Amino acid sequence: MSPTTHDDDTWSSSMCEDDHEQEHEHGHGHEHGHGRTGIGRRAVFATGAAAALTLGSVSFAAAAPREQRRRTVRGTLPPGSPDFVYVPVDVPRGVREIHVAYTYDRPAVPAGTQGNALDIGLFDERGTELGGRGFRGWSGGARTEFFVRADAATPGYVAGPVRAGTWHIALGPYTVAPQGLAYEITITLTYGEEEPAPRPVYPPERARGRGRAWYRGDCHLHSEYSDGRYTLAEIAEQARAAGLDFINSSEHNTHSAHPHWAGLAGDDLLILLGEEVTTRNGHVVALGTDPGTFVDWRYRARDNRFGRFARQIRRAGGLVVPAHPHATCIGCNWKLGFGEADAVEVWNGAYTPDDEVALADWDGMLVAAVRDAGRGWLPAMGSSDSHRSPDVIGRPQTVVLADDLTREAIQEGIRAGRSYVAESSKLSLSFTASGGRGEYAGIGERLRVDRDTPVTVRLEVTGAPRCTVRFVTDQGVLFTGDPLPVSGAGTVEWRTTASYAAYVRAEVRHETAAGPLPGALAAFTNPVFLGR
Repeated sequence: MSPTTHDDDTWSSSMCEDDHEQEHEHGHGHEHGHGRTGIGRRAVFATGAAAALTLGSVSFAAAAPREQRRRTVRGTLPPGSPDFVYVPVDVPRGVREIHVAYTYDRPAVPAGTQGNALDIGLFDERGTELGGRGFRGWSGGARTEFFVRADAATPGYVAGPVRAGTWHIALGPYTVAPQGLAYEITITLTYGEEEPAPRPVYPPERARGRGRAWYRGDCHLHSEYSDGRYTLAEIAEQARAAGLDFINSSEHNTHSAHPHWAGLAGDDLLILLGEEVTTRNGHVVALGTDPGTFVDWRYRARDNRFGRFARQIRRAGGLVVPAHPHATCIGCNWKLGFGEADAVEVWNGAYTPDDEVALADWDGMLVAAVRDAGRGWLPAMGSSDSHRSPDVIGRPQTVVLADDLTREAIQEGIRAGRSYVAESSKLSLSFTASGGRGEYAGIGERLRVDRDTPVTVRLEVTGAPRCTVRFVTDQGVLFTGDPLPVSGAGTVEWRTTASYAAYVRAEVRHETAAGPLPGALAAFTNPVFLGR
């Protein structure tokens, strides 16, 4: 790596490539030890797989109000670079705004080889310690520039005071081409008196509900505050049009949207706050955390740190929901285990083969749960993961039986598995199991009957024209009904016993071309468990 830094074209320094290679290979330390390094020096701080490289500091002198000072840093990251590379910036007193712009090269690569992808973010003078308080924003690869000042910031970044001290630009070389990744960063400081920082206002934790009822929600959404194209207002408008009762803010690796949702909530729409924690070994939705909660993402599975941040999510009142666990994009496949999860996102966006794999994997977890009577089971969810048109907000949606339309009640319903997933608000289900003596259980519940007591499983469907109903148990698919009529409404019953089926869940599937594969899901339920 051979970076240079200058103020316009008046100041420069270079660093030795050989020195970099030696320190990169042999350097050791702890991430919380990041500190200032002089120009021409580097330090490597290893955190398991997620090693971090800190470059030499970029310094700025004091200046008069309204003046601007600019520095440009250039360098090249080799293949096998650490997950995070930090560029320290020494910010003097009297700065009102930090502006950062960056570019990097995208050379052609051989087929089957990953090209360059470089993410970016910012930490303030409080440091880059994992889980610390220094986080000021992350845009991943969605933006080429951003600014931060006391009264405003680029979406994805947190407005607030620009205090003197060493700030850090965080680079995330997501993938690096065989030729290396050449980058250029331009840092501009604007001097002057800061405007007052606004007091954050957050959406209420309660909307006008219908008492104990089924509420529809989409808990995985993206806007311009991360890598989406929708504005928050567009998301709220489309959520209402999709018949949703609640949504969850889930931007990649930033909580910066939280205070901007307040004016878009209403009696008819509950807006929960969260984050999609996007690690290199899978993504997890923090669902319904306390306002302003930031959850760090800078670790891999082998660092053994996910549990710490899963517990942070729960301490902040949120749920831990691994997202699209079998997605095929780089870093999207879930490798962090399900021991800390409160639910799992089985269906993500338009139904695809990786959702089918996730559904089968989740069904295997249900079998393991009934095998070990002492362990809990993991409820399933579905969300749209919408980013931009033509992504459809509310396709799919999780329909939750909750005592009211509040943050706490919705989360309790999700955690208990009292929910089903549907492709739209046009489709509704009622799924129950009953015994011979009046015993009754709904989705997510247990029908407590003797092993040989006859059990009637009943599914009522509306809004699923020509779809097929299947009942799935720990043994597999034990019943497939005839296609529903064109009206999309129908009732399907099946009889079994607890000795034959430890649980039953329902699937509603679309028609498919001739062949052995089932059609795409239109809806599915969490299970009803049978037996004492």
